[in-house]
This record gives sequence, C-alpha cells and structure tokens, in this order.
Amino acid sequence: MDTSMMKRLKEREEENRRLKKMYAEERLKSELRREALEGKW
Repeated sequence: MDTSMMKRLKEREEENRRLKKMYAEERLKSELRREALEGKW
C-alpha cells in the first residue's frame, strides 16, 4: 500500500469515526425526545 492510499484510508477512518459519533448523538436526542413525549420525565 502506497502513502496516498494510506492517507486516504486514514481520512476514511476519521470520517467514519465522526459519522458514528454524530449518529450516536442523534440517536440519544431521539431517545430523550421519545421518553419526554411518553411522560417518563
């Protein structure tokens, strides 16, 4: 694997990490909204 491929792989890994974090945060917000609407709070 050459250096340009390694660089692209690192970039993809970082983007993947960022998207997973964003997804987890949105899921948490959604869950909190759902619980609030159900009156659990």
